[in-house]
Amino acid sequence: MDKVTTVGIDLAKRVFAPHGVDASGRVVLRKTVRREQFVETVAKLPPCLIGMEACSGSHEWARRFQGFGHSVRLMAPVFVAPYRKSGKNEGNDAEAICEAVSRPNMRFVPVKSAGQQALLALHRVRQGFIEERTAVAIVATVGNARDFASGRQFAAWLAPGAAPELLGRQGTPGPH
Repeated sequence: MDKVTTVGIDLAKRVFAPHGVDASGRVVLRKTVRREQFVETVAKLPPCLIGMEACSGSHEWARRFQGFGHSVRLMAPVFVAPYRKSGKNEGNDAEAICEAVSRPNMRFVPVKSAGQQALLALHRVRQGFIEERTAVAIVATVGNARDFASGRQFAAWLAPGAAPELLGRQGTPGPH
C-alpha cells in the first residue's frame, strides 16, 4: 500500500468510511470500518492529514487522532457538500471530505477541548431554558389577551401608562 497523506472520514454511529489518497492524489484507502475497529485502523496509518465534518463528536475524535500524531482539520458540512460527486452515502461523503480538506482556501473549524465543549453545552442548556421561559410567557400573554374585549384594553394591560393615542383620548381603554 502506498503512503497515505490525506484521509477524509465520514463519521457515523456504527460504521465509518475512511477515504485516503497519496501525495499524487491516487486513492489508496477506501473501506468501511465498524466502530470497534475504527480507532485501531486510524492508529495504524502513518501520520497524515485527516479531515472530518464538524459536529460535537468530531471534536472528540480529532483529539484522539492528534494523539496518534495526525494533523486533524474539521470543516462545516455546508463547505464539504459542493465536493460530493454523486449520491449521499458514507463512501461519497468521505471522498468529498478528503477532497475538501486538501483545498488551500477551505475554512476550518478549530478543534475544541473537552472543557470548551462542556462550557458550550452549558450555554446551550441555558439558552434552552430561556427559550422555554419565553414560550411560557408568550402563551400566558396570549391567554390573557383573550380575556379582553378590545385591543385597546389589551394594550392598556400590556403597557400601563402608554401613550393616549394607543388607549384613547383620556388615557383609559374604550371607544371615544
